Amino acid sequence: MSLLTNVMDHSLDEGYAEAAARKKAAGDGGVPKPLRAKLGLAAGLVLAALVVTVGAAQARIAAPAIAKEREELIDRIDSETEAADKLEDSVDRLRDDVSARQRAALKAAGGDSGQADLVGILSGATEVHGPGVKLVVDDAKEASTGAGGDARETSGFSDTGRVRDRDMQRVVNGLWQSGAEAVSINGQRLTALSAIRAAGDAILVDNKPLVPPYTVLAVGDGKRLSSKFQDSADGLYLAALQENFDIRTRISVESDLRLPAAPSVIVRTAQPSTETEKGTS
Repeated sequence: MSLLTNVMDHSLDEGYAEAAARKKAAGDGGVPKPLRAKLGLAAGLVLAALVVTVGAAQARIAAPAIAKEREELIDRIDSETEAADKLEDSVDRLRDDVSARQRAALKAAGGDSGQADLVGILSGATEVHGPGVKLVVDDAKEASTGAGGDARETSGFSDTGRVRDRDMQRVVNGLWQSGAEAVSINGQRLTALSAIRAAGDAILVDNKPLVPPYTVLAVGDGKRLSSKFQDSADGLYLAALQENFDIRTRISVESDLRLPAAPSVIVRTAQPSTETEKGTS
């Protein structure tokens, strides 16, 4: 009975009782926990408000400087754009002047007007018009981005459905061989000095990039030119591209085509032979 009485009288262990007494004596339990949490939250909110206020004040101070820099940048862009437009206009005027001087030189060299006009047409120095064919060559609708062992992979482009520079070279050469008298691609007149090359995935004609679809205009006997080209090796090559790689092509006979003059036809190496040189050669 004495054991039961002792347990009932001392239900809390003496160690727990001593710890509670020390905590109370130290004053740790003076502020309730909910109140401490509220105080901490209030302090955090005050600190956050202070940070936002300081940031807003700094932004307000810096706003005039940023606005001024933005206005200066806009003015600079407008000024540079205006200067570029003036340069472009100057280039156009100089091109027109060069074209006029070329035509005058051709007439002076050719003697009669008919021969000079023929030389201008064949050299690409003058604008021409007449019947011919219109050939449109375009990439496949869903050009793949990986060749995966395809035979066309080794030539440069990774996309097997893309039209390439060598394709356009064959198209143009085929049209010349089929009887074309003047040819242009996307408004770029081709001459004996023209080059069709690639830079990355872009096709360049005389160093000017072209964007598909590629529209080729060829002046000549329309029906005969169209038939002869499609039966030629280059025409069959283009048909094979369409069949095997889904490259899109469309050719039509046109009653009147207009081709611009080449921007510049400058010969730097070849020189005309004089009558004396012809007699001694």
